Amino acid sequence: MPQVKIIAKNFMDMVASLPAMKLDKLYENAFICEAILRSLPPLAKKYVLQMLYIDVPIPAKSLGEWVLPDGSSKHRVAIDRLIQLRVFTETVDSEVLPREPMPSNITVRLPSLEELDVYALGQWECFLLQLISSAQAERPSNISSSMMKVFQRGLLSQRDKEAPRLTESGFQFLLMDTNAQLWYIIREYISNSEERGVDPADLISFLLELSFHVTGEAYNSNTLTEVQRNTIKDLTDLGLVKLQQGRKESWFIPTKLATNLSVSLTDSSSRKQIITFLQQNAHPRVAQRVPTVPENVTDQIRLWESDLNRVEMTPAHYYDEFPSKEVFEAACDYAREWNGLLWEDSKLMRLVVKAEIHVHMRDHLRRQK
Repeated sequence: MPQVKIIAKNFMDMVASLPAMKLDKLYENAFICEAILRSLPPLAKKYVLQMLYIDVPIPAKSLGEWVLPDGSSKHRVAIDRLIQLRVFTETVDSEVLPREPMPSNITVRLPSLEELDVYALGQWECFLLQLISSAQAERPSNISSSMMKVFQRGLLSQRDKEAPRLTESGFQFLLMDTNAQLWYIIREYISNSEERGVDPADLISFLLELSFHVTGEAYNSNTLTEVQRNTIKDLTDLGLVKLQQGRKESWFIPTKLATNLSVSLTDSSSRKQIITFLQQNAHPRVAQRVPTVPENVTDQIRLWESDLNRVEMTPAHYYDEFPSKEVFEAACDYAREWNGLLWEDSKLMRLVVKAEIHVHMRDHLRRQK
């Protein structure tokens, strides 16, 4: 890449114009690192955050595939800035990943991309069915029951001997698109890793490295550590990879679910989730229409969400039948002191306080008798 002469127009331009040795010295200061991160263009920030846990060089060609064609100019600006600030450095011998795909001289029939998509979708849907209702799953996954309970935490609730029921979070989970659901499960998988004796940093590094592999290419399983081999087995049940057994060696093949792991999710609003859900599950005849979801339906969903956001739900307790005006006013003052007064009606001597101060209010009123 040609050298770019930097004319200092602001403080960060001045920093970028420093000699490499002095600039590297600056990065020993955490405040400088934070300031430079904040000053980066949005796309450059995204690149930095996505590469935090990747220990190997990333090919420039792979980096260019992170953006759509119409974002190429922003991509070049981001890369130039990162190189100027020495956040990125260029190396010569970084054109391949440490785990190269299967050599062309090995004759093994690999699944087509279409077959791989069908496989990934089938595995993922089977996992989701077992996650929400284990009894309805046609074929149970190999994921341990203890790990499945970790995934189900917060999505299902169960009382006594009743059948498990979806929580509000569980309902939101079902409305998410596949990438959002995948990230939810992967986050739970990472957060529970230490209980399985796995370093979260090592797991994150491997998952992000996996996202840079090529969909449909086969990679030798012998290059994996024991922890990575166990992870690959779990990812197989989720549909992220497919295992392929050769005559002498075994291979793992990433699906689109694996290579989409690094996709950033920016909009998870209820309205977006519901509309996306309707679009993805539309009848084939309806799916051919433009738009798939009629405008009057999307408008109703938008109004529904706006109406929900108008009211904030707060656990509370209601008090009335005060013996005197003095006791009522003293109770209001006491609730204000605790920052727990939500509503009062002086005329009818009624008030509502936050549930968290109910015990204190009860003790206060008993002392007034």
